[in-house]
Amino acid sequence: MHPIRLFWLTIWGVCFGYIEASVVVYLRLVYYPGGFSFPVVFIEPATAAVELIREAVTILFLWATSSLAFPGFMGRLGCFMFLFGVWDIFYYLFLKIFLGWPESIFTWDLLFLLPFPWAGPVWAPVVVSVGLIWAGLAVIAREERGIPVRPGKGAWVLVIAGGFAVIVSFLIPGLAVIKSAVPSHFPWYLFWAGLLTGVAVFVREIGKKE
Repeated sequence: MHPIRLFWLTIWGVCFGYIEASVVVYLRLVYYPGGFSFPVVFIEPATAAVELIREAVTILFLWATSSLAFPGFMGRLGCFMFLFGVWDIFYYLFLKIFLGWPESIFTWDLLFLLPFPWAGPVWAPVVVSVGLIWAGLAVIAREERGIPVRPGKGAWVLVIAGGFAVIVSFLIPGLAVIKSAVPSHFPWYLFWAGLLTGVAVFVREIGKKE
């Protein structure tokens, strides 16, 4: 990626991480004045609807930016992965600066709300984000060199299956959130199986000459 474009996309991700963290700071001041902890506080339906739409718009915002930055689906997907990873990592860094939270990488967090609550220890989404940054940069680099990444149907199936396994590993402890309980078990075996499947397929595809 051209250094100037990489610089400004990184700045975009860092700034968006700040914005996201600031929203969470305000929400915690209102709903968790004593500090965030499980079980979660269920907010009123109108506010919950605003929050759900905000999360959906966040994903759309990331994709819209990626679409403006790069032509072609794979270039945009690579940019999306890169921005998502930078945003998420700096989101946690800013929360640490503002709130002194999380206490450690093993601290549990409510990660996402769509279509159901996601929960897991902080290290898990950070690992995913590091992988997304690496994969996104690799895809963009190939696209810009004129050696596009074109996974076959089988590769897409495996990558999607791996991603689905990772998401399910967050949704399983999210069931405790729905029940107003404290999540205590993270299915790390499912998480790592899904993540490593995706990584293995990606490494194979990115290594192809054509």
